[in-house]
Amino acid sequence: MRNLIIFFRRYFNFFLFLLLEVICIVLVFQNNNFQRTAYLNSANNLSGKLYDRYNNVQYYFHLKATNDSLVAENMRLHNALRSSFDTMTTTQGIRVDTIRQYSNDTTRKIIGTQIRRYEYFEAKVINNSLNKPINYITIHRGSLQGIRPNMGVISTSGVVGVVRSVSDNYAVVLSMLSKSNALSISARLGQGKEMGSVHWDGESAGYAQLRDIPKSAKVHKGDTVVTSGFSALFPENIAVGYVDSIMMSDKASTTFNIRLKLATNFYNLQYVYVIENLLKDEQQKLEDSTYKLIKE
Repeated sequence: MRNLIIFFRRYFNFFLFLLLEVICIVLVFQNNNFQRTAYLNSANNLSGKLYDRYNNVQYYFHLKATNDSLVAENMRLHNALRSSFDTMTTTQGIRVDTIRQYSNDTTRKIIGTQIRRYEYFEAKVINNSLNKPINYITIHRGSLQGIRPNMGVISTSGVVGVVRSVSDNYAVVLSMLSKSNALSISARLGQGKEMGSVHWDGESAGYAQLRDIPKSAKVHKGDTVVTSGFSALFPENIAVGYVDSIMMSDKASTTFNIRLKLATNFYNLQYVYVIENLLKDEQQKLEDSTYKLIKE
């Protein structure tokens, strides 16, 4: 306490000068419109910059929560798309959908003649290989969250791959970046509707090939290539890639290959959506039984 008193005594004149300066400044701003306006403008400008910096810092620390909410919202919108439903020709107006029960609904009802075919699950990517002949992606969602092998996987931009193995809380996805016959995607031209299959050539993580397109097809650079919907893994019209160039083929051949720029950026893959085809087993059983009858 004694040292504090000595300090104030030593610098008494300095503190008195500061006090008088503050009083003078306050009186000037209170009694002069020009100075008061200049002060308020400067103060508002400074406080605005400080608030902007503070909001930027706060937004940075909340990016994960923002991303998670956007991914969840995208999943909800995917599940609400018309392409997630099949139109059935039935006269029954409302009936209980026994295919799957949502956790937040006691019952699901089919309104009119629509029945849900596809259901989407969001998942976080925790591992992703790019430079191997056959590449895999690990996601943080497994059998306890409804994931099973042979489910299609997409990003917000396009096709990613197919689920191959599952544990309780994790799943491994066979990436679209897999050479040979490890994975092929049934696709078609967005404009002409001609169909082919997409294979990765192993050269770049940003490009693949659309094979067996008839030479009669009219193809232009930049045309969109989408899923055909013939596979039980993916709904139709999911982006696969964009036409980059037409590859030379044998003159005797009736088809040619197209080099595609992939729609999905595998270098920056953080979240994906796993697709469950709720009618896949029914379709597969019918097709298998039909093939068995033909062989017999």
